[in-house]
Amino acid sequence: MQPKTRIDKLVGTHAAALSERLHAHREQLFPPDAKRELRKFTSGEVADLLGVKDAYLRKLDLEGKGPSPETRAGGRRYYTPADIQDLRELLEKGAKSAGTYLPGRRGDDHLQVITVINFKGGSGKTTTAAHLAQKLALDGYRVLAIDLDPQASLSALHGVQPELDLPDGGTIYDSIRYDDPVPLREVIQKTYFTNLDLIPGNLDLMEFEHATPMALREQSGNYFFTRIGDVLAEVEADYDVVVIDCPPQLGFLTMSALSAATAILVTVHPQMLDVMSMCQFLLMTSNLLGVVADAGGDMDYDWMRYVVTRYEPGDGPQNQMVSFMRSMFGDHVLNHPVLKSTAISDAGITKQTLYEVEKSQFTRATYERALESLNAVNGEIEGLIQAAWGRKGG
Repeated sequence: MQPKTRIDKLVGTHAAALSERLHAHREQLFPPDAKRELRKFTSGEVADLLGVKDAYLRKLDLEGKGPSPETRAGGRRYYTPADIQDLRELLEKGAKSAGTYLPGRRGDDHLQVITVINFKGGSGKTTTAAHLAQKLALDGYRVLAIDLDPQASLSALHGVQPELDLPDGGTIYDSIRYDDPVPLREVIQKTYFTNLDLIPGNLDLMEFEHATPMALREQSGNYFFTRIGDVLAEVEADYDVVVIDCPPQLGFLTMSALSAATAILVTVHPQMLDVMSMCQFLLMTSNLLGVVADAGGDMDYDWMRYVVTRYEPGDGPQNQMVSFMRSMFGDHVLNHPVLKSTAISDAGITKQTLYEVEKSQFTRATYERALESLNAVNGEIEGLIQAAWGRKGG
């Protein structure tokens, strides 16, 4: 008879070995002495981001206005992300209407807090949140991304390996815990993306799920569901948009994020099992948020949308499912889906998004089709943000 294996020891051994291998993989991709940097963007990409002609950027450069691009072989011009922001500030000064190049908050515009949720793993939730946060940053918004998932995939995409980089905390749990919370600014990290800051995640976040029932029993502190909203108020003036990537379950963390939100984005993979799972998730969400609302939680949202993810246009059953969702939820389903693409998944292997990778690594058509789909989805969401501020779009 074979000796029995202690599962805790076995899993611990596997975790340690995997962590070591992941660390080696990261050092191979990004050596410790090499600070992770975002690539430079071609003048054509920058012109698209700014909504101007490439020739106009060339004219500005010749006239000595704005940042000077790096010129490479064939006269191709490249700008850093900081250069793009400098161009935005320069062009905004001469813009006919305010916000043309710096589209963030003005006057009494409220902070937009977009909570990205799904009950089922594999729905593309983190990928959607990461691409949204990065595109908004590239578009000139001041963005804070918060990783609320103990599995910390959003953090990994931005170069943070939690068990190595956050041995002594550094998640939002430090600011929302019931004993001795720290100011939120202490856990915010700058990223290599201009305009994008990050609060990473790790296993510490699970402590909130364990500590909250005890706090409820003792009736100590504020309501649990106000805690994320309360700490966001500390940094509200620093950002235009907050994007929160929630864990794939409806616990106290997710409910607190939903209570802090001004908008909700639900990712859906258009398969029958996923939609059935979402049905259960929506029922649970409704019941629990009803309790929170009765206790005084703010349940007023600017908008809620379903975004179809990992969509394969040639798949008949998927098309039927998308049609079904549109017939059920109407305008609450975004017009554009996120396509399933090898470009997005291949970029993820090197812990990057499509906005970070060099497009030369992919077949041009594959890259452009995936990028067009992401830009269309993020453009729709940007329209909803602007509409919430009483401007164009929506």
